[in-house]
Amino acid sequence: MRYIGMLAVVLASGLALAQSAPRPPPAASPSLLQAEKASAVPDAMKLERSTKALGTMREVLRDVLSKLEEARRAKDVVKLNCVNEKLTQVKGLLRISEQADVALQEAVAKRETTSSEHEYTKVMIAQQKVSQLSTEAEKCIGQLAFRTDENLSVEVEEPKDLPGGDPTRPRPPEDVTIRPPPASAVQ
Repeated sequence: MRYIGMLAVVLASGLALAQSAPRPPPAASPSLLQAEKASAVPDAMKLERSTKALGTMREVLRDVLSKLEEARRAKDVVKLNCVNEKLTQVKGLLRISEQADVALQEAVAKRETTSSEHEYTKVMIAQQKVSQLSTEAEKCIGQLAFRTDENLSVEVEEPKDLPGGDPTRPRPPEDVTIRPPPASAVQ
């Protein structure tokens, strides 16, 4: 009984220690740091990076469209639906980015720092998401899916030593005499 009490005290103190220990903050990726520090990017660089990001996103759109066509040619509905979902998301993010780019150009022309930082951040975040969607679309094409192939044929060899032959087609019993039904209901 004494050992159980000591064990409980040790476990409770370890649990309290584990709960009170501060956790280190998660490491941020370099691309997130760029998006968070839009204030450190000069206006001319914001415009340049935004234009480059739009070009990259348009290229991803073309790639995802080619993957969609590949899925159509393969007549694979699962892949087609998966890629089509990613394509829809890429189109939406590209549309938002194009609008944000126009707003960024206006904000830079008017020297509105807060607005330009906001629009620049939108484009950079959209670029990250589009990059992720590109990877997901690639996984869609590489994933296993059901497909039908007209040239598919299956040959089955039935082993000779199976008792009774095919179990799905049982043989009729050999010693049974089959009587025809009576011609009338009266016996």
